Amino acid sequence: MIDSHCHLDHEPLLSDLSNILKRSKDIGIKKLLTISTSFDSFSKIKDIVNKDEIIYGTVGIHPHECETNTITKNEIIKSLKENPKIIGIGETGLDFYYNNSDKEKQITSFKTHIEAAIECNVPIIVHSRNAEDDTFKILNEYKEDNLKILMHCFTGSKKFSEKLLTLDSYFSASGIITFKNSIELQETFSTLPINRILIETDSPYLAPVPNRGKKNEPSFIDYTAKKLSEIKKISKLELINKTTDNFNRLFF
Repeated sequence: MIDSHCHLDHEPLLSDLSNILKRSKDIGIKKLLTISTSFDSFSKIKDIVNKDEIIYGTVGIHPHECETNTITKNEIIKSLKENPKIIGIGETGLDFYYNNSDKEKQITSFKTHIEAAIECNVPIIVHSRNAEDDTFKILNEYKEDNLKILMHCFTGSKKFSEKLLTLDSYFSASGIITFKNSIELQETFSTLPINRILIETDSPYLAPVPNRGKKNEPSFIDYTAKKLSEIKKISKLELINKTTDNFNRLFF
C-alpha cells in the first residue's frame, strides 16, 4: 500500500515522525510520498526523505503559495537532479476557491512546473479547485509532450475526469470518498479505470471516516482503501495491489 500524497513536514506529523512511520509500516504501507508546498516546505522535505527508506518527496509550490514563492524551471530541475528521492513535481495547479486576485501568478507558476516536469520526464502533482476549465485548458496545451499527470485529491466532476482521461491522467482518491455527502464523487470513481487510480491521505488534512475531524496520518489510508474497494466492487487486497502497481508505474 502506498500513500501517494501526504505532508510529513506539517505538524503534528513532523514532530511525531517515528511513531507515524511505525503505524504506517504496521498496516503495510511500503512508500510515502511527502509533497512540497513552498520553499520552506521543500527545505524540510530534503531532510525528511533521508529519515527512512519508504519516504520519497516532491519539489513544488502550491497555488496558494505562489504569490510569495516564485520558483523557476531551472530551480525545480536542479532540485530533482540533486536528490534521487525527489521523484515528482508539485503540488502545483490552480485554486480559485477563495479569490482570483493571483490568477495570473497561479497560471504562470503552473506552467513553469509543467515545463520542468516535461523536461525531466517526471509526474506532476496537480491541485485543482474551482478551476476545472482553466486546469484542463492548460494541461491540454501540453498534450503532445507526454506529460505525466496525477490529479491529487480528485474531487472534480465526472465530465472533468472524462476530459482528463484523454490526457492519460491518473486520479488520486483521498478520505473525502468516505464522507456521506460525497455520493457524486463516489460515482465518478466508480467509472474511472482501475489502472488510473491511486490513493492518498493528504495528511494531516481530510481524515477519512471514522476518524473525520481528527488530524489525519498515513496509516488512516486503510479506511480510504476499504471504501474505494467497495466503490470499485473488488476486494481490498486487489485494490491495494492495483493502486500500488499504478503508483510504481507512474513514478518508477
